[in-house]
Amino acid sequence: MKIIGIDGLNGQQLQDEINRGGKFVLFQYCVSILVMTFKRPSNIYFVRSGQSPVVKGLGFSLLSFLAGWWGFPWGPIYTIGALFTNFSGGKDVTQEVLASLSQPHY
Repeated sequence: MKIIGIDGLNGQQLQDEINRGGKFVLFQYCVSILVMTFKRPSNIYFVRSGQSPVVKGLGFSLLSFLAGWWGFPWGPIYTIGALFTNFSGGKDVTQEVLASLSQPHY
């Protein structure tokens, strides 16, 4: 999965930013087409300290709000869940990303 927002940061700068409150988050979005509803995670976003994760997730919330409701029965359920997650700042996956980054890559 792609990480957005870490371009130009080396490992030490990234760790310093996390120590100041930066975090890695996923947002959710939901799209419905009649009886089919698709709930998907976004790419991983790095939110620096002082930035609002809610603002970074607005596009996914808007997509869900406009296109998520229309599938029955899961459209409304998944859309409400996606909006709740996104307006709560997304799903914090910082520990998982840090664990993955510390693993040797072959």
